[in-house]
Amino acid sequence: MKKIGIIGAMELEVEELKSRLDGAKVTKKAGMDFYEGTLGGAPVVVVRCGIGKVNAALCVQILADLFQVTHVINTGVAGSLNAKLDIGDILISKDAVHHDMDVTPLGYAPGIVPQLEESYFKADKRLAELALESCRKVNPDVHALMGRVVSGDQFIAKKEVKERLISIFHGDCAEMEGASIAHGSYLNGIPFVIIRAISDKADDSAEMDYPTFEKAAAAHCARLVADLVTAI
Repeated sequence: MKKIGIIGAMELEVEELKSRLDGAKVTKKAGMDFYEGTLGGAPVVVVRCGIGKVNAALCVQILADLFQVTHVINTGVAGSLNAKLDIGDILISKDAVHHDMDVTPLGYAPGIVPQLEESYFKADKRLAELALESCRKVNPDVHALMGRVVSGDQFIAKKEVKERLISIFHGDCAEMEGASIAHGSYLNGIPFVIIRAISDKADDSAEMDYPTFEKAAAAHCARLVADLVTAI
């Protein structure tokens, strides 16, 4: 039987989904509140993991061990690295990579995790395609595309850093949790998809744009996820 783990880093990314849950019960673990119930009839566990890669990885492992989830959806906001992605648009992951993993002095390319077969963690193709379909259904005015998520423990707000993430990793959006959720899902053999609404341009305007657009961006993702879980 399917059970879908839904992870958001911040409360605004999961509050609407939690409000829609039926029969929710809360389990506290590692400083996180896991809301288990049904969403549109689908069994889900909704959780705010907190900001950053360590929080995100811990959250995935708890979902795997304690709740035995069969799928993972990560919902939230991100900065655009792709000129085709404007504020308010949505990116669905094809894969995800740690942009701050750097073992280049030992001969590894940037982003490569030593002793791991994969470092560009591939999202489940079916989940990604279903997510695109759900977006077109519930957010018909929102432009959505598939692309690469690049993650690190830093808020990207400098043009030169943005340009590096594009040139080295060919990233489409930058944020702080997706690659860790992808990494944890990969190690546990759990199909995953990352959904990111664009809240800023990951450049010198990001500090101004992010607070203005984050709430609307998160709402677009919540509508998408609520529809997606019924299609899985």
